[in-house]
Amino acid sequence: MTTTRDTIVEEVISNLSSYTLRQDRSTYLTASLSASALSMNLASVENIGKGLMEINDELVWVDSTDRISNTVTIAPYGRGYKGTTATAHDALEKVTVSPTFPRYQVIRAINQTLGAVYPKIFATASTTFSYTASRLTYNLPADLDDVLSISWQTVGPTQEWVPIRRYRVDKTAATGSFAGGKSVTIYDLVTSGRTVQVFYTKKPTLMTSGSSTFASTGLPDSTEDVIMYGAAYRLISFIDPARLTFSTPEANENDPNRPLGTGTSTSRYLFSLYQQRLEEEAGKLRDEYPVRVHFTT
Repeated sequence: MTTTRDTIVEEVISNLSSYTLRQDRSTYLTASLSASALSMNLASVENIGKGLMEINDELVWVDSTDRISNTVTIAPYGRGYKGTTATAHDALEKVTVSPTFPRYQVIRAINQTLGAVYPKIFATASTTFSYTASRLTYNLPADLDDVLSISWQTVGPTQEWVPIRRYRVDKTAATGSFAGGKSVTIYDLVTSGRTVQVFYTKKPTLMTSGSSTFASTGLPDSTEDVIMYGAAYRLISFIDPARLTFSTPEANENDPNRPLGTGTSTSRYLFSLYQQRLEEEAGKLRDEYPVRVHFTT
């Protein structure tokens, strides 16, 4: 099964909710909701009052409730609340009341972790260009951070890729001459017209939509749990289960066994798991992509 951002969000929320034992209340839309509407029809408004509600990735602020018509009125400032984006929603979409872990916060924690794991673990990519005898320097992609290897394809049926040992990378190349702002100068003898391939590292790509796949980040599939641990420890540090008393029967029952400060303790535990897995994956990448000696002249 392909892992998407929505999949990761649901797994992080599920794991953290099982720790807090707080069961979020929910209902669903009985009619579609436009991006600008300030009233919505729900299947039930029992135990719903003024406050925060979530529909997909959007937060809304409810101003009042009509228990006769099962409708709620959203405050004029209530669409796209807390920096989320106001969008249209279809009938039967799930509506969560006062979510413990709003999806927008989980998404932000996931992308923060994607940014934080670099350069311990990195994404890889490649680019190619045709070598010309009269030219030594070539453009490199803007997202390039470090070159892992450069090789060129020989003439003949073997189609062998020969490593290039002498080259120099310029990460501050003039954009007027090199669109990516980065370039490589090749000093080895390469047959004119042959294809040169540059294999390089780059920062992981952030997951900007719910359908973004984990593969689109450029990270190895085995690092998926690293991102989940990283997002979880960022989120749980702000939630203390002992303060969730009476929010649900489950949380109240669990409260005596969860003293104040357990959120911080759990955050530290998850952080240690995150660091352990981060080092393991970093070691695997070092083994897979050992440092290759090259010369600049």
